[in-house]
Amino acid sequence: MSSPLFLSSAFSTANGHLPLLSPRPATCPSPGFASKPTLAPTATFFYRESVHPRFRCCCCCSSSSSSSSMPLELSTSASDQDDDLGDSLLYSRAYWVSESIIAWNVDVPDGSCYLYASRTAALSISYGGIQGADVEIELQEDKGGLPANVIEKFPHIRDYKAFKVPAGSDAKLLLKCQLAVGTYNSDRKCSDATGLQLPGILDELFSYDGPLGALYAEETVSLYLWAPTAQSVSACIYRDPLGGNPLEVVQLKENDGVWSIKGPKSWEGCYYVYEVSVYHPSALQIEKCYANDPYARGLSSDGRRTLLVNLDSDTLKPEGWDKLVYEKPDILSFSDISIYELHVRDFSVSDHTVHPDFRGGYLAFTLQNSAGVSHLKKLSNAGLTHVHLLPTFQFAGVDDRKENWKSVDAEVLEKLPPDSTEQQAQITAIQNDDGYNWGYNPVLWGVPKGSYASNPNGSCRTIEFRRMVQALNHIGLHVVLDVVYNHLQGSGPFDDNSVLDKVVPGYYLRRNSDGFIEHSTCMNNTASEHYMVERLIIDDLLCWAVNYKVDGFRFDLMGHIMKSTMMKAKHALHSLTKEIHGVDGSSIYM
Repeated sequence: MSSPLFLSSAFSTANGHLPLLSPRPATCPSPGFASKPTLAPTATFFYRESVHPRFRCCCCCSSSSSSSSMPLELSTSASDQDDDLGDSLLYSRAYWVSESIIAWNVDVPDGSCYLYASRTAALSISYGGIQGADVEIELQEDKGGLPANVIEKFPHIRDYKAFKVPAGSDAKLLLKCQLAVGTYNSDRKCSDATGLQLPGILDELFSYDGPLGALYAEETVSLYLWAPTAQSVSACIYRDPLGGNPLEVVQLKENDGVWSIKGPKSWEGCYYVYEVSVYHPSALQIEKCYANDPYARGLSSDGRRTLLVNLDSDTLKPEGWDKLVYEKPDILSFSDISIYELHVRDFSVSDHTVHPDFRGGYLAFTLQNSAGVSHLKKLSNAGLTHVHLLPTFQFAGVDDRKENWKSVDAEVLEKLPPDSTEQQAQITAIQNDDGYNWGYNPVLWGVPKGSYASNPNGSCRTIEFRRMVQALNHIGLHVVLDVVYNHLQGSGPFDDNSVLDKVVPGYYLRRNSDGFIEHSTCMNNTASEHYMVERLIIDDLLCWAVNYKVDGFRFDLMGHIMKSTMMKAKHALHSLTKEIHGVDGSSIYM
């Protein structure tokens, strides 16, 4: 099959468990999130909670665990420096790949290996080994090596040693703690230590296909969050998008890694933020992270709160929306496709035939007599079939509140000499605060970008995006979205643009053999080889196809996404039907 013709108008680039923490005061951020710097390797941390009575040390630890006011310090004594172990816990070089196996590239010919857990993140390294653990478990090397199913999932560690975790170790509870492994010589001198990477065991124990995000019923609104390593999760419910104190703070209950709560119907139209208490390996602490819902479908204008918006509500549908599937232009073969790439803002930002309130936004595509739309009509009549929109999801780099944008005076620039450096200097001075960005720095994949809406608060994003798709379809053009699933803008517990890495730290982002995030996509590579990452990508594609009736997807840096993920995504999209989903999945182009 021949490839479609591609035209471009822009350059393109980017529980069952006992609670681990005692109840805390119901506090939530107002008006914004706290921001902290990344902690240096020599930072000092403090214990926060007393030890839960379920935790008991094994024979190598004291049998009575009590709370401590002593700080956790990463030891840098001369002996530790000589042994090169002082900063070992900053790394995660071992992999907990299944409930019964930890993989680690170490030799323990005549010594021993132990798994350590601390629910207060109190682990430290000293000459005698790993200290501060609530639980210590001896591991035995499996001379048979890693099993075939583990090697298939993690081929890059096929030559690692396999260490057996004893049955009855309560892995689900341990996964909520700071974890480390250490090896010892026959004289009990610590020879190596490191943290653990957890996606393997998380996939084995907590892979989940049930509801996530917000679900709407006749009298209730329910929230579901997948966060198996979290010690507690609360939702802060706000009436308004910005400022003020929460209407209420509700504690979610956990069932097998999924936290949920059923709230009143009055929540619909409100905003919420998750407060997740979780061990974060980048900070070596139990952190209280404030995050949007990974399955958010709406946002506040500052991107800090998730809007409870029901995409199935008739009030959010343009007239004739449910019939659009029967009005789309015909495509007999994918080889007949010709594609025109453009940027939502660039399409109309300088078009004086467009009302100023609509310039640079979704609604500019609905103005049938504007210069831009008239041009698209001519292209459609000449055989153009698809419009490819550069990223339209929620991305960083452009404030959704237009009143915060900075700009240069074009008339002033025009009066400057052609060889002046002042033009570039003025542009450079405001380039990080203007309204322009290609959009290849994703924050939330499933929410339309607010800066393109007439009002970034409320449901305008949804309604106006749908009106744009409908208008383009009505002039004979299909809509292709540029999707960027290979990386995310933010990571860590404090970055305002971090979402997924606050909810399940260390899971959603691909890490190297030292445990640090890979950046080959430009930043924060995502790990589609992990079950719930793959699920999120496919769920997101289905959301855009079903709820916004888009006709195709262009994948940025597809080579960084697993081929198996792409094949599953193609099958899921092509399985959509007009009768059930209001979409002809067979016509969706990837």
